[in-house]
Amino acid sequence: MRAVIVGGGIIGLTTAIALRRQGIEAMIHEQAPAIRAAGAGLGLWANAVAVFDELGLGEQVRAIGRPAEMFFRNHAGEVIHPSGYSDDNHRYLLVHRAKLNDLLAEAVGPDHIRLDSRLVGYDETDTGVTAHFGDGTRAGADLLVGADGVYSIVRSLLLPGSEAVEHKGHHAWRAVVPPPAGTTIDRSVIVLGEERTRGGYVPTADGTVYWLVNQFGVDPLHGTPKEQAAERAAFLDTTGWNPALPALIASTPDEQVLHNQVMLVPPLARWVSQRVVLARRFRSRTFPAHHRGCVAGCGGRAVAGPAAHLLRWRGGRAGRLRSRPDPALPEGQRVGQDGGGLCDAGGIRRPLCGLQTLDAQPVAALTTWRTG
Repeated sequence: MRAVIVGGGIIGLTTAIALRRQGIEAMIHEQAPAIRAAGAGLGLWANAVAVFDELGLGEQVRAIGRPAEMFFRNHAGEVIHPSGYSDDNHRYLLVHRAKLNDLLAEAVGPDHIRLDSRLVGYDETDTGVTAHFGDGTRAGADLLVGADGVYSIVRSLLLPGSEAVEHKGHHAWRAVVPPPAGTTIDRSVIVLGEERTRGGYVPTADGTVYWLVNQFGVDPLHGTPKEQAAERAAFLDTTGWNPALPALIASTPDEQVLHNQVMLVPPLARWVSQRVVLARRFRSRTFPAHHRGCVAGCGGRAVAGPAAHLLRWRGGRAGRLRSRPDPALPEGQRVGQDGGGLCDAGGIRRPLCGLQTLDAQPVAALTTWRTG
């Protein structure tokens, strides 16, 4: 059996490793000239770490990470305790996204990754799928997996009109920097602030600090990204209890501040066809806050799903994929037939939170697109 995976990010790499452990040949096609990761810190909750344990990479992942806790505070610094959860539910492993990407790429191996390979189309039948690439080459397979990001080419081909759109007024700023002189960072601080802001900082395994600020309902932006982040950080501390965040932002070189307009994928009618499947992470919104994406992709069904389908083919129990809603989401949290897009919650249009599972639930309870 053979699978073609479009996208050489964390989800695509992890999917390739999972399939190969099941004896399924997997080839990654990445449109960039090198395997590289965009972003900063990434939090792996217990279910995502368990996937890496199952893939034989758990100890290597822990070696590049740092145990951390995520307790939310209000703008006055008071800890918020969601009912029904223990301290264990707030613990996770913080890693640098680029280091995890490098580790996974090494595990896949260069012979199983093709760079500068941009998908431009595919043909599928009951018996297989042929992927077409921009350089004129083709690749035949039993399965095509779309793990190519929020601007997924696979998704646009599978479902025309499903392109990502802006979540109006929702922006995020972040960076990874050494702590400035005179500032001690010995714990994670994440705040739900005023004016619909969230943010804080987390110490990483290598002694640097990952800081983040995001806001809903942002007015037209002015100034540099660094100035924009500093302006919003003021809403996270109204009593002077937390001077570290402004100090971290002030110490960050302007060119190192990452700014993102948060994007949404509209509701999808389906996420599979006969021989094509979208990784779960790329069937919904992208949200660069509190490092939740890898939980969705690695801790959910994005890795297990393609492998399970191919194993059923090998066992003769199924001949092709069938279009169906995302089974990882509770029935009440499905929009159409997928977890992407917006739902009505208490009279407010909010994106659904189906991405977290198990240990990530307390984060979901507090961070599901708070409108302030």
